[in-house]
Order: sequence, then structure tokens, then C-alpha cells
Amino acid sequence: MLTGTEMGVVDENAAALGVPRKQLMESSGNAVARAVRDHADPGDEVTIVAGRGNNGGDALVAARFLDEFDLRVLLLGRPETITTDIARENWDALEAAEYPTEQVRDASDVSLADPAVVVDAMLGTGIGGALREPEATAASAMNDADAPVLSVDVPSGLDAADGTLAGNAVEADHVVTFHDTKPGLPELDAEVTVADIGIPDAAELFVERGDLTRLSRAGDAHKGDSGEVLVVGGGPYTGAPALSAQAALRGGADLVRVAAPETVAREIQGYTENLIVREYEADFLGPEQVDWLADLAEGHDTVVLGPGMGDADETLSAVEEFLGGYEGTAVVDADPLAVVPDIETNAELVCTPHQGELQKMGGETSDDWRERADLVESFAADIGHALLVKGAYDVITDGEETRINRTGNPGMTVGGTGDVLAGVTGALTCVQEPRHAAAIAAHAVGDAGDSIVDERGYGLVATDLLAEVPPALWK
Repeated sequence: MLTGTEMGVVDENAAALGVPRKQLMESSGNAVARAVRDHADPGDEVTIVAGRGNNGGDALVAARFLDEFDLRVLLLGRPETITTDIARENWDALEAAEYPTEQVRDASDVSLADPAVVVDAMLGTGIGGALREPEATAASAMNDADAPVLSVDVPSGLDAADGTLAGNAVEADHVVTFHDTKPGLPELDAEVTVADIGIPDAAELFVERGDLTRLSRAGDAHKGDSGEVLVVGGGPYTGAPALSAQAALRGGADLVRVAAPETVAREIQGYTENLIVREYEADFLGPEQVDWLADLAEGHDTVVLGPGMGDADETLSAVEEFLGGYEGTAVVDADPLAVVPDIETNAELVCTPHQGELQKMGGETSDDWRERADLVESFAADIGHALLVKGAYDVITDGEETRINRTGNPGMTVGGTGDVLAGVTGALTCVQEPRHAAAIAAHAVGDAGDSIVDERGYGLVATDLLAEVPPALWK
């Protein structure tokens, strides 16, 4: 089952894989036409009520396959207000071929006459809530008609995010939905057909540009709305926490703080004035800092734990104690990864190991990415946390759903790129589900590395990635 948002991601990923939306619309329209033939006889009157988006576009395609019927096509609105290029192209195709098209510019103009079948293609999976005019009047007319109603993808008025049905929604008798069922459809008193429209399985497996469509930012956003990140690291090293913190800012977080030992805090602050550094009196993190750290973490959306922290016994004990009492979201990287499988915690963790670190955690790997994906998914299910396992093919899984990212290149084997990835993942977990955050971060950081190598060749350093991450996320 896919929500409307998920279906949008899959559609865009299919386009990235070479199956454009126009081709998918053609297949969807053909599926609708087949369903009409199942419920009407040649010569019967068929009325299509089309909205101005891609849902309506699917039905406009269907009209071209229904020449054996007495066809009426009603467009709710003016053609110049059709919202997508491909839907408008299909309206133009109907007009050029002189199909019987009508424009409904006012709710009072809605008239279904006496068809054998009514096709509801007003609103698709991207719209929820009560129907407004003229859709409300059209839905009422459909519900009052003697003819069966065939809805395209979902009945207009069904919210494909959570399956809720508006009080004035279309009461469909039949639904033709595409690729997979949608929330709310199984509960309808309607015949539901799931049509294969040629979307490859790879569109759900591989992380592609469609995943980036999950990202948005409101025009009236305020400081803090996009998240606050706490990076906990440093001691033996200063560059790693500074890279992660800067990457979190580049990844979209509004505020980033770094908790670090006093011995390195000033050096970390010296990398950039954009960071807020909170120091504690020690050479490295130990159990005596856990209470202070827990209080500090309370005010943040996500904690990035581990960059440059080292593997001293006292440090790893502090990590265990902190995570044992933490109930928020944390991205765990570097040395602390080794203790994660032994920790009982209510925290939601995203672990970002490379394959060597995965094996230290107790997981297994393989040279074959498909086999590795199965092994990593099983291990994630065992430990109960999401994993982003870095490699030529990154494996992202929460133990139930697994994604593969293919961006990135051999130039990114340089030190520090993992710290950048952890920081970007931390920023995105503030506003996304952890599995989506990890997938988007892996794709964006890899894409940033690809842009650098394409332009300049190998020899990139981790700081090169920082400037390239924002365009990779928001392009």
C-alpha cells in the first residue's frame, strides 16, 4: 500500500529511471478505458468528469480509447488552467481530434445527463479534505445518478495520506488505482482494481530524485521549524565534529550546537562562526558528563553522536548510559556504533557504519549488493534500529523496508565524508522519518561528490562537499 506522497515519489523515481510520467499517464488511461469496457456496452453513453490535474489527465487519455461509446468529456474549469503540461497535452489532443469536450466553468453548469457509466477523474491522491465547487456539485450529481461510478486512482474526496473520506466524497462503485492500492481503498464498498502501468520495481528500491520531493519548506517558516541538531563528538579529533556540524547546517537545520571537551572546544569553534559550541570539563566524554549531556540534548530535535569521539572505555560507557536513558532521535556514527547492539533504549537510532564498522557491530556483509541488502535488513530487524551502511551501493533499511542508493564515487573514500553524511542525516531526521532522512542524505551527499568529481576529477576533500550539498538536496 502506498500513500499519495509515496506514489508521487515512485512516479518521479520511475521518470529518473527512464519511464516518464507521460508514458505512465498513457498506461493509466488505457487501464481506465479497459475498466469502462468491463461495465458498459459499445454504443452506451459514457460521461467523463475530469479535473485539471494529472488525475483528470489519466481520464483524458482514456477518452481516446473509447471510440466505440457515446462519449462526453466534461472538464471542470478552463483548459488554460490545467495544472500540468502532460494533462494539457492530452486535452489538446482531444480537441484536435474533435472529441466531444465540454467546459464546466460554474457549478450550475454540471449536467451528467443519463450515462451508462460515469468516470470520476476530478481529484487524485494529492488532494484531501471536503470537496469544494464545482467538484462538490459534480460529486453530488454522481452520487444521485443511476449509473455506476468508476473513480480514477481514488474516489474524489478520499485522502490518500490517511484513508479518510470526506463527507461529500464521490461514492464510487468501481475504482481503478495504479501500481499499488492506496489508504482507504480496502474499506470502501467498491470493486477495486490495481492496474500495472509499467512502473519498474527499481522505482521503489533505488533512491532517486523522487525521494527529494519529500523536502519542502513553508514560506512562513520560523527559526527552529527546520530543526535543531546537537553534535556530540571530539576529544581525540576536532575536524570530525566540525564537519558534521557544518554538514547539518548545509542539510537544512536551523541551529546546530556541538558538545565537546574543553580541550578541543575552541579549535572546533575556530572552524566557523556558524557553530554554537558547548564545552565540558574533560579531555573526552565520560560517565560524569552524561546527566549534563542529557539535559542539553532535551532541547534538540536530533543528536548526532560519535564524530571524532574516540573509543576510550569511559567514552563508550558514557554512550551506553546516555542512549539507555534517551528517548529522542539520534544518528550514531564512528566508534560508538560498536556498542549500539547491546544497548536497550527507547531512542530512535539511525546508525551509519561502513562495512567494517557493521561487522564490528555484529552484522554481516557481502560483495554482492543484493545479498548485502538482505543481510543488512535482517540485522536492522534484529537490533531494532535503522541502518545506513555505506559502500559503492549504500544500503538503507529499518528492517522492514530497504532502499539502495547508487550516487557517490571512489573519490569519496577520503576521510571525513562519513562525518558529512552523519551531519546531513542528522539535519534531515529533524523533519523526516529516519529511513527517509537516511536515504535522502545518502543520495544528496553522493550526488554532491559526483558533481565535484565530474567538474574537477578525483582529489576532493570532505569540506568540498559542504557547498555542494544544498543544491544536491534542493535541485
